[in-house]
Amino acid sequence: MSIAQFLDLPERKPYLELEDGVVTCKVSPKGEHSSLQGGLFALAAALIAPAKHGRVFPELRVTFGGQSRVPDLSIYRWDRIERKANSEVATDFVSPPDVTIEILSPGQSVTKLMTRCLWYVSNGVQAALLVHERQRTIVVFRPGQEPRSLRHTDRIDLSAVIDGLSFTVTDVFATLRID
Repeated sequence: MSIAQFLDLPERKPYLELEDGVVTCKVSPKGEHSSLQGGLFALAAALIAPAKHGRVFPELRVTFGGQSRVPDLSIYRWDRIERKANSEVATDFVSPPDVTIEILSPGQSVTKLMTRCLWYVSNGVQAALLVHERQRTIVVFRPGQEPRSLRHTDRIDLSAVIDGLSFTVTDVFATLRID
């Protein structure tokens, strides 16, 4: 299927994605996934939104590099957020995010998500994170670098991409706790 044909399809849930001309269905999130997604959204937004360094978008369709995907989270630097003429956020995003975050769901292939993260960084994304809830790790993908697997108090410092965006693996997985 071509990108134009795909974009003519009606939106639905679970979201459809176009990858290498093939339409796939995004896996519906369960409790842990949803909690991590919401927690990461809140964590990143608290670090970058007040000073207008960037904005976090949950499940935003991004269409670039001949693909149309819906990362769990997309983060754009403030000056790169696509806007309408009236300064409201755009309907369609056709430039790569600065940061993408994918959260592994039960039944998803780690290899497939790693391949997706590698694709992101080879197509303009400055950092892609793969969150593995069961292993309590986050793999960081950067252009021209080997992926790095981080855990515990390891710091994920993305401040060179978006000012203020720095947190630990522990910070992320703390969002799963309900005390």
